[in-house]
Amino acid sequence: MFIPIRRYAAGLAVALLLAGCTTQQDPIVIDSGSRDPGTQVARGGEVLKLTGAGIAIGQKLPATELVDATTMKPVNLAESQGAVLFLSIVPSIDTKVCETQTHYLGEQGDKLPATVKRITVSRDTPFAQARFAKEAKLEDVQYLSDYKEGAFGRSLGLLIESSRLLARSVILVDTQGVVRYIQVVPDTTHLPDMEKAFTEAATLANRP
Repeated sequence: MFIPIRRYAAGLAVALLLAGCTTQQDPIVIDSGSRDPGTQVARGGEVLKLTGAGIAIGQKLPATELVDATTMKPVNLAESQGAVLFLSIVPSIDTKVCETQTHYLGEQGDKLPATVKRITVSRDTPFAQARFAKEAKLEDVQYLSDYKEGAFGRSLGLLIESSRLLARSVILVDTQGVVRYIQVVPDTTHLPDMEKAFTEAATLANRP
């Protein structure tokens, strides 16, 4: 049984405050809504246009190159077969909401079936991702960087035109490389519904 994400996020926010990692005490909003890739999201009241045609459920991931933060080697997720891919996509791991999202993936995601591969994707450099993983003790998550040209984000319709960061989202890919679940969070300051994504990932992993 997963810890309710609202309780988990609140607890983590308190822990971060006590550790001096943040000065903001506003509660983090859990958002169950979604926008279509390639359209737009928001940050507060500001509209953020997403570039790219946009990926859709039932399509395969496009062939684009990411960089593994641990090995510095190129990774093409379109070539991955045999595991369910849980892609947790964040604007930057050095922000409060992204940190909460990644902690939830790393800590509560341990309860997912072993065939679910947990991956955090951002435009942070591989060095920043590796530093975060070590300091947060979340090294059982794979960190992939889209820092070079944002080609991965653009190919999915998740690259924010103004900031060139990735829109906060969760994408699940089945063992055949087909996208089966997408949540693009409508406001980038909100968290995705990680519990729902966990349930969907477990269902995909248990399919014959």
